Amino acid sequence: MTTKKFIPPSELIITPRGSIYHLDVHPTELATTIVTVGDPQRVERVSRHFDRLEHRLQHREFVTHTGWIGSKRLSVIGTGIGPDNIDIVINEADALHNIDFDTRYPKANHTKLTFIRIGTSGSLHADIPVDAWVASSHGLGLDNLLAYYAGSDGFFTEGKRLCGEVVLPVSPYLVAGDEALRAHFSGPAVHTGITATSPGFYGPQGRQLRLEPKMQVTDLLRDVIYGGHRITNFEMETAAIYGLARLSGHRALSLNAILANRLANTFSPDPARAIDLLITYTLERLEDLPDQ
Repeated sequence: MTTKKFIPPSELIITPRGSIYHLDVHPTELATTIVTVGDPQRVERVSRHFDRLEHRLQHREFVTHTGWIGSKRLSVIGTGIGPDNIDIVINEADALHNIDFDTRYPKANHTKLTFIRIGTSGSLHADIPVDAWVASSHGLGLDNLLAYYAGSDGFFTEGKRLCGEVVLPVSPYLVAGDEALRAHFSGPAVHTGITATSPGFYGPQGRQLRLEPKMQVTDLLRDVIYGGHRITNFEMETAAIYGLARLSGHRALSLNAILANRLANTFSPDPARAIDLLITYTLERLEDLPDQ
């Protein structure tokens, strides 16, 4: 993280109503517990469980709802797909709580945020079938986002250690999720493992339509074991969330509903139900999540 210095308008863009540029959210409109979902339409599927809805906001593909479940205030943000969108969401959520929009200086007292991803994913193993759930012990980044941030060198060292002799077209990085959060959301139905985060859905995940992938990344990574964890699933956001949250002093956990099994070549017969069950499970545990 950088030292506390004045942040000019070109770097922190504030709208006339005092909201941050991409999310179009005002500092008073975002909770410190934040659920992220990829599909903007999934935001309402989360917020319909709220006991009370305070704010309903949308700008571009970013949808944000803030409300209450019992005594817990939380926000849900539709991030869209990929690490580039996560770069915007995590940075702007952090800014809303940790930068004074009047003075444009970072606040003296840091507010620690909690990010919970409710996502969808593809399994790499036969024993993690469609409609199962995975809590990510780590995010393995196969994108290049974290390479642009100071303080990330250790993540790339761990990524190289994990991959060993596996040759990839990028320098991978590895970031652990928050262990206390993972323990809180664990259960008999929840698998645990390393989630690989890809910058694309087709070639970068070894899928072939008309264009042929240069390599089958899933085959290269399926049998890798690191710290007692195997690489369980592929998606497009987890490692970026874990990395940016860690660098910004926040905590994060990624929970994924398995919609595809890449080994069996199967897809969930009812993906909406699989996602809704994970949403319900997550919100039930969020309600009694201790404050930091």
